[in-house]
Formats: sequence, structure tokens, C-alpha cells
Amino acid sequence: MSLIVQKFGGTSVADVGKIQAAARKAIRAQRQGHRVVMVVSAMGKNTDALLGLAGEICEQPPAREMDMLLSTGEQVSVALVAMAIHSLGAKAVSLTGGQIGMKTDNSFSKARIQSISTDRIEGLLDAGNIVVAAGFQGIDDDLNITTLGRGGSDTTAVALAAVLGADACEIYTDVDGVYTTDPRLLPEARRVDVISYDEMLELASLGAGVMHSRSIEFAKKFGVPIHVRSSFSDTEGTMIVAEAESQTQPVSGAAMTPDEARVTVLGVPDVPGKSQLIFSAIAECKIAVDMVVQNIGKKGRANVSFTVPREELAVTLAAVESVMDAVGAESVAHDDQVSKVSVVGANMATQTSVASRMFRALSDADVNIYMITTSEIKISTLVPKSQASIALRAVHEEFGLHQRPEDAQSWSEIKEDRDNAADVDALVSRLRDDALEALTLTGISITEKQARVTLHGVPDKPGIAADMFETIGDAGIFIDMIVQGCDGEDGSTSVSFTVDETALQASLDVANDILAKHQMRDVQGGTDIAKVTVSGIGLRSHTHVATVLFQQLAEDGINVEMINTSELQVNAVIDAKRALDAAEDLKRAFADSLL
Repeated sequence: MSLIVQKFGGTSVADVGKIQAAARKAIRAQRQGHRVVMVVSAMGKNTDALLGLAGEICEQPPAREMDMLLSTGEQVSVALVAMAIHSLGAKAVSLTGGQIGMKTDNSFSKARIQSISTDRIEGLLDAGNIVVAAGFQGIDDDLNITTLGRGGSDTTAVALAAVLGADACEIYTDVDGVYTTDPRLLPEARRVDVISYDEMLELASLGAGVMHSRSIEFAKKFGVPIHVRSSFSDTEGTMIVAEAESQTQPVSGAAMTPDEARVTVLGVPDVPGKSQLIFSAIAECKIAVDMVVQNIGKKGRANVSFTVPREELAVTLAAVESVMDAVGAESVAHDDQVSKVSVVGANMATQTSVASRMFRALSDADVNIYMITTSEIKISTLVPKSQASIALRAVHEEFGLHQRPEDAQSWSEIKEDRDNAADVDALVSRLRDDALEALTLTGISITEKQARVTLHGVPDKPGIAADMFETIGDAGIFIDMIVQGCDGEDGSTSVSFTVDETALQASLDVANDILAKHQMRDVQGGTDIAKVTVSGIGLRSHTHVATVLFQQLAEDGINVEMINTSELQVNAVIDAKRALDAAEDLKRAFADSLL
């Protein structure tokens, strides 16, 4: 008999009527022949009310007691849902996180799942019950109640689907699927039928609130199909699986993260180990750093820029200030009036014009670009907060995201192909049973025979990036990494990109033409570099990954010339002569996490 996990968010159980509707959905699935596990969030604004009560008691409640308090919201919900199921003539048992056997570490408010014992759930299902499990919570080794943090109920649901071997995990929410962007910001946004795990991971990390990134990490590890559906209609919704909706469309979604802050550490000595000091201090504060840009240094010093959520800016600045003397940097600058606008697409790596099209769309909308980072499936730009909505609309229109791709696949077509082929590869058989949410690295690789070009003194005004990369594209030059970061306190920026070493001279010729046209400061080029890439699942949420990478390179005496990051990769450009040594040492450093 097949098994389905159904998750109902707070808006889906906000009142008695909605609780009864959720109960009916579960009973309907059971009567269709499925075993059913429900995962339920706290009712509506219940969590906010509990936070308000805690705030009235004291300004900084102990983390342990906050978890004890907040976990009660889900306990209310599961009991009421179980009662509703009983009242409709079916059998149900409600369980807390501890009762379903969810063991976590002891990081209160941000706990990670270590293991789940399924014996009790399996027994209750065998007895004909619908199991109603509390989302968002577990227990640690000392039987303390812990909570999983933002999106914790999504994580609970997909984790249970993984360990129970469920056929699908249905996420019921107040929207009817995943859209090409937030439909509240752009009414013309289109609901997609299918989206890949990698695309959804990037969009979730960029603020697509329909799913949380930790739940997608679980789904990718274990090959769990996720079905995002509306609680209030029978719309088909969106399937999140290994495959993408289209094999040709370069961009499948766009996202805007409104409340970002940029931090730039200026004048960092361009020697091994300095980046490691900066990011170790930040990682100790459990802050997830995004858009890390270290550009090529000049006069023996480099600038390191990165973004963090605006609400964590003060803590981040304090962490950086604590190591400034050890780093030997000149100063720290920051800006909290910035937003991140990104495009994501599984087919981006095979198409050369995506970046220039995005930059031109922003230029035509008169949007300035402060920072750029790229990965195989994502391009992110940092823009003024006041222009963020304009920027999002511009890129959404540029890539025609409101239109369904001509080669779009439905879930039924993908499922038929799956059924006729080998099983989709999942990592479950290679994961440790005692660390379900541990960092999982899928590879450490080297891209050799690379060259880089850096333009300094790039004017801080709209249209420059568009013109640069259109000119480079017209010359037939294929670019790998692009990073743009702060060049100095005068507001200018520097832009670096990497190419195959055979394209260096052509790239320098084009760069010098660009320099003359826009009156930039200078152009630098270099060969004998290689890109070291750490790939895996959970790179951003496990904040120590970049720290370990930088520390290992520092111990080897290897300097980092460029950095960029994404949800799926951390890339560092280093001396080609040391690349093999670096890769082997990183494999040893990450041995416990590497598959």
C-alpha cells in the first residue's frame, strides 16, 4: 500500500473550518488506498502570539524555554486535527516531535535532524490510523524539546517522507503551486507544472517563501517527489523533482530578496588565510553569508564583499570588527539599502547570452548593479532597494517567464519516462543513519587551464555591465565565472571574469576596448589559474563550509584570487600549480561529508 505525507501550514489550519477541511483531505486519501501521515503547523498567527507573550515576560528569553513555548502551537493543532478526523468517522493519533522519534542536535531554535525512529508511526499506520505529526519540533539527547527554525514544518514533512519511503510529500498551503516569481509582486507570474530540486533550492534560498531550502535539501538527498498544492482548491499544483520543466528555456524563475545588507572589507592583505579569519568569525555567529565576492587584488590588497540578511547586519559587523586587527584590513563599509534580484535556470550553463540579457534588461529599466555573482544555474545582482521591484519585473519580462515553454513537460510525462527507465538516483543508500541533515558533499573538482580578466574602476552607473558582457559575447568569448564587487570607497566597482586560457588575449583586447569606452582605471589579466569547486547539498545552511575551504587553503599556503558561492557550489580561483594539492587536501578535510 502506498504512503503519502501531507503537510498543512498555519493558514491551512487557521480555524475550525480549515481544520475540518484538512481532515477531509487526509481521509479522502486514505479511502483511496493510501496510508497517510499528516504534518501540521501551528494555527494561523499562534506562533506570533506566543512570541508576543515571551516578549512581555523578558527581552531575551532563554533559547531552551523559547523552544518549549513555541512547540505548544503545533501540539494544539495536531490534537484538534486528530479530533476532527475522529468526528468524521476515521481513526487518527496525534504525536509530538518527540513521540514520532525525531532526534535532533541541541541547537535551540535552529536544530538539525539527526535521526527519526519510524517504528511507532509504522505500527499506528498498520492499525489503520492516520498519523498526525507535529511539525517544526523534535527532541535532543537530553529529551529537551527543540525547534527546527523557519520552515521547520516543511522540513519535518519531507524528512518523514524520506525515512518512511513515501511515494510523495504533498505540501498544502495558501498558494496553488510554485510560480516563476512571487505573484503578489508580479500578477503575471506563471505557475509552473514541474521544477527541479536544484532550481527550487536556489529560489528557496532567494526568498521564495512557498518552500524552505532545508526541506528541498532532504528531498534531493532522498529523491522524494514534493507536490505543492492549494489547501483551498483542487488545482494540480507543482511537482518538485529531479527534472526541470523545460530542456531549452534558460531561465525558469526569478526572485527578489528585499532586505539585504552588503558588507565590504576593504584593503585585505592579499595573502593566504585572511578570508578564513573573516568568515570563521561570521560562521561562529551562525550567520548564512550569501553573494561572497573576493576580487583580484591590486597593490597587494583585495576587497572582500558579501551579503547577509539586513536583520543580521549588526551582529555581522561586530564579528568582522573583532578580527580586523588580525586580518590587517584597512576598513569596513556597509549598505543596508540594497536588495538582491536573481534569475535561476537548469539550462543556463549551456547558453551564453543569459548574463548579458539580464544586465541589458536592468540597464533598460535604469537599474544600477552593485554586485554580481554567477553559478551554473543562477545569476544574482545586488541593486538599490528602491529599484528592486522594477528590476524584478524587468528580468521576468526579458526571459518571457509569463509564458509556458513550448517544450514544457508535465509531471505525468516525466513520471512515465521515469517508469520506463532506471530509478532516479537518490543519495539515501549512501547517507549515515545518525545524521540525516548532515552536510552532504557530492564532489570536489578542478577546472584547469583557466585565465581571468579584471577591470578596475568600473563606473557605478546603469548600463555598464550590459555593455561589457554584450561586447564580450559579440566577440564569441565564453565566460565561466563573473564577480563584481566594491573597488574602493569612491563607489567604483571591479569586475572579473574567467575564460579558457586560449581566450585570454581576445578577452584582454575586448576589455581594453571597454576600458577606453567607459574610462575605467585599468585592466589586469592572468593565466596559470584553476577553479576548485566544492559541490553538495546544504552548503549555505552549513555555515562552516567556506570556513573549512579557506582554512585548508591557508594551511597549504595557497592564496585565493576569486570567490563565488551558490546554494550548490563554492568556487575558489587559485594558482593552477597548487590545484591538485588543494583538491586532495579538501577531500581529506571534508572526508566525513563527502560521498
